[in-house]
Amino acid sequence: MTPPLCPDCGGTGWKIVEREELSGAVRCHCVSTERATRLVGESAIPPLYANASFENFLLPRDNPIAYRELTEVFLQVRGYAREFPNTKRPGLLLMGSPGTGKTHLAVAAFRALLGKGFEGLFFDYQNLLDRIRSGYDKESNLGDKEAYRVALEREVLLLDDLGAHRVTDWVEDTVTSIITHRCNNSKPLIATTNLIDADAGFATYEKSGTGLVDHRTTLTERIGARARSRLFEMCLVIKMPLIEDYRIRKQRS
Repeated sequence: MTPPLCPDCGGTGWKIVEREELSGAVRCHCVSTERATRLVGESAIPPLYANASFENFLLPRDNPIAYRELTEVFLQVRGYAREFPNTKRPGLLLMGSPGTGKTHLAVAAFRALLGKGFEGLFFDYQNLLDRIRSGYDKESNLGDKEAYRVALEREVLLLDDLGAHRVTDWVEDTVTSIITHRCNNSKPLIATTNLIDADAGFATYEKSGTGLVDHRTTLTERIGARARSRLFEMCLVIKMPLIEDYRIRKQRS
């Protein structure tokens, strides 16, 4: 079915405006709306998160402590999207346990940037590595050039579940290359990870005789020290609070 023509411009993309007895043409609002719709369609956001937004993010109103902590995170992520582009910290890294709402918030921020006219692409971390590896030519040592090029050059890259892959020299070198390139060229990266890091507030070593240590795998162990350093350099790093599984809470509501 042919979409209806815009009533303001008749489908031309321009509309006539009158100012102080003078008439002129200006870009119609439908142009930016159509571009935003196209960018979302080309971003490869998975169907599960196709409608994820700040407006439908579910806060745990039945738990005052979790509500307060998650609201603070929500406001930080929404602030990142509103203030974008931020050349000092162009990226966003959400760290925390599975089921805390990381991907929903990451996609909400991602969609907000697409709405501002930036081109972006969603990649599951393991899928990206598999795509690059699948085209690997053992004789020329070249991988899937398109997947690798897009990861380097797309205006905004969303990497979901960063570090969810066994560590090899190839993985570490590939991830370091992508993150370093994006950091050096101020190309925004939005990432989520279930891994932990002391600088994000996780207890990866015993503090003052408390005996509290988080023995989960660290981000550095999975992506290497160089990539981790560049990631923290370019990103607003946010630790997700320990709350009831977001997926379960959403189903119940």
